[in-house]
Amino acid sequence: MIFRLKDGKAPVSSGQGTGLLKMTDSHTYSATTHDITVNVVPRYLEDQSQPAESHFVWAYDVEIVNTSGETMQLKERSWIITDANGLVEKVHGPGVVGEQPILKTGDSFRYSSGCPLKTSSGIMVGSYQMVREDGEKIDVDIPAFSLDIPRAQVTVN
Repeated sequence: MIFRLKDGKAPVSSGQGTGLLKMTDSHTYSATTHDITVNVVPRYLEDQSQPAESHFVWAYDVEIVNTSGETMQLKERSWIITDANGLVEKVHGPGVVGEQPILKTGDSFRYSSGCPLKTSSGIMVGSYQMVREDGEKIDVDIPAFSLDIPRAQVTVN
């Protein structure tokens, strides 16, 4: 596995893609693998969070864009969710939000989901298992993205 840092983008693991994670000014995190781009925008849900009870909730919007030249179906998802205390939760299951979308060349699929944590920050990273028309399975990276409370003071060690 090769990691490269290029143009201010942080590296993430990757199969056949660029393996680069980038964050734009709008806090969009992106990764491209096998010409499938996954964009993620997380947002803190203050109205659903109860900090005094150690209950913090984020939503995240995902866009999956197929520029591969092949039709693909998203079959499974895998997430690794880590809170500020280092507690790791792994989530694996079929599809996303009850769907297993088929994406033809040029198609995109968007969905929103959420994540509760017991700490005021965390990080998520994952992958989708996609299946090509010929039945070949490929893993597509979901970029690592941070779950932070807006305006929270961040200390870097």
